[in-house]
Amino acid sequence: MKRALLLPLLGALAACGPNVAQNVPAPTTQTQQVTTTTSAAPTVPPAPQPASDGTCPYLATAYVAEANGQRVPKVKLSTDEPHPACFFYATATEIQLTVRVYVGDERVAKMIVNEAAPDGSQPASSPTGWAGGYVNNNSGVVYAVAKSDAAVVVTSNQKQSIKARRIAEEAIKGLKL
Repeated sequence: MKRALLLPLLGALAACGPNVAQNVPAPTTQTQQVTTTTSAAPTVPPAPQPASDGTCPYLATAYVAEANGQRVPKVKLSTDEPHPACFFYATATEIQLTVRVYVGDERVAKMIVNEAAPDGSQPASSPTGWAGGYVNNNSGVVYAVAKSDAAVVVTSNQKQSIKARRIAEEAIKGLKL
């Protein structure tokens, strides 16, 4: 049925002659360049390392000594900006507590927390609005939480998670995050 309708139409077009074909512009081939951008998957920055002696800018040494239950004879800072990691020592060479702070990409903040307190760790939700986890291991406890684009990870040589949690809360308060 469709062929019967098309044949008379084709015949009518052919009868018009070459003049009609001359007035119709020849189809042009256009190439369209499509550029796609894919952002690289975010990566976790390397763990901070103690670099120089100093005073933690967001967490008082006396508070750490009381909360973690150990004297703090020395504090070292990493070179991370804008918030250095703080390393609180139990002896001249043994670190008793580390506070790592990250502010930047929200995906990276969550990755840092998930790396510190992986699946299977206990859930953590303090202070209010922060989420993450804590895990006890042979060397102590890790308490890691994130909120928006920020992450705070406290690693303590003590086994009680409440100590690390209290220190994380105080650090977050001191950082005004």
